[in-house]
Amino acid sequence: MRLKSCAFGRAGRTTRRDVIAIIGAAAAWPVAAPAQPQAMPVIGYLGSESPEPYASRLAAFREGLSETGYVEGRNVAIDFRWAEGQYSRLPALAMELAARRVAVIVAPGGAEVALAASSATTTIPIVFEMGGDPLALGLVASLARPDGNLTGVTSLSVEVSRKRLEFISELVPAARIFGIAVNMASPTSGLQLRNLQAAADSLGLQLRILTASSETELDNVFRAASEMRAGGLVFTSDPYFAYRSRQLAALAIRHGVPTITQARDFPIAGGLMSYGGDFQQSHRHTGIYAGRIIKGEKPSDLPVQRVTKVELFVNLKAATGLGLAIPPSLLSSADVVIE
Repeated sequence: MRLKSCAFGRAGRTTRRDVIAIIGAAAAWPVAAPAQPQAMPVIGYLGSESPEPYASRLAAFREGLSETGYVEGRNVAIDFRWAEGQYSRLPALAMELAARRVAVIVAPGGAEVALAASSATTTIPIVFEMGGDPLALGLVASLARPDGNLTGVTSLSVEVSRKRLEFISELVPAARIFGIAVNMASPTSGLQLRNLQAAADSLGLQLRILTASSETELDNVFRAASEMRAGGLVFTSDPYFAYRSRQLAALAIRHGVPTITQARDFPIAGGLMSYGGDFQQSHRHTGIYAGRIIKGEKPSDLPVQRVTKVELFVNLKAATGLGLAIPPSLLSSADVVIE
């Protein structure tokens, strides 16, 4: 039996020249390069304070981030910048994060943080978290379609400032004068003061505006409220106050001034009352949005989330120490009563 030769060379024979040509051609074939590990995405986190006061908020943020499949140190990195309570440092810190070209900037904790981030970049996605109105502040064109590089979460903490005055006047019904603590460096201070004055007018109350944006001024606020014999002290919504809840609780006890703030941390630390948005929900949603953006979604396609849950915390031990009896109507309205 005769076998048919392969068609190499002349007359079906494979020559040395043919073999060399084949080897050369094979050497020229492209070889697949080994896959290069992708760089871990980096979240830029801009905080108005320091890590310790942010601890519970950070835990909620990381929880939301994990719901999208991202865990810090495993498949995402977080680059932190802290302003240590000095709002004037925020713009420069935001610029540092923008220069790093992070995947997304998270700007939680108030309007001043969001405004600093938005001034630093128009291209890097930004996720804010605040108690104010991002529309009124010019951060977004629409809540449903932000139409830019910003989106985020807003709560009702700023809007309900007037309710704090109503609650404390219900607790001290004979009082006609109340102190209002405000940080004038806050972009929402003017709106809150107007809302509080409107509430005071409707209730027939007089307000005394007390400003504070430093540790020393906080002590002065409580001393002034005590000396003027105010029926109570109402703190406007501001991150500077919220992150100093333990200090405020200690000052309220020392000066014997009935006080209400926005943050649940205040009555938990021994203060009288708080009324404000649920920060755990808002920071968790911030983490979810950061993860979704890393996965490729655009801020302009993510509507601003509005956390509508508002919490009233009442500390009965603090009330007893101040010689106050909490009215049944106020107790029934409370989400949490601390005994």
